Amino acid sequence: MWVHALAGAVFLLASTPNMALLAQGLNSGEAIDTIIGSDVKTGEEQAAGDESRIISAIENTPANISEVRKKFSLDSVVIIFLPDIGGEESEVDRKIAERQTEIVELREAIEGSAMFYHAVDSRSVLLRDIIALEFDDKNGVTIFVAGNEPSGTGSVN
Repeated sequence: MWVHALAGAVFLLASTPNMALLAQGLNSGEAIDTIIGSDVKTGEEQAAGDESRIISAIENTPANISEVRKKFSLDSVVIIFLPDIGGEESEVDRKIAERQTEIVELREAIEGSAMFYHAVDSRSVLLRDIIALEFDDKNGVTIFVAGNEPSGTGSVN
């Protein structure tokens, strides 16, 4: 009886990969690129210049929450910082206030996805600043963030 237990333990030990090889720091650019699956590009633009697109993304938040939870790979990630959000009462600001509960759920879905979370975290984006995202038909996503782009995060090509 103990021979069978010993044989089982030896089999499990032999089939377990070296854990040191699996351990990869999440601060490593290579690890982040592997998790995300693509380069993360950032840029800054005025929300006032593209209000209808941002409002549409906010209105699509319930569907996007579901999509964030389903996605396991992305070909492109673009993070757009919107420095003119939150300062004055614009249509976008009103839409954010109207959909605040859904936006919080979106942030929670992003936090629960290693791929999305590390994409935004790799560019110093705080979850509380994400206001919306939109998926394109080429397996890409654009994430809209209230505030200024942190220096040194990259740029949209």
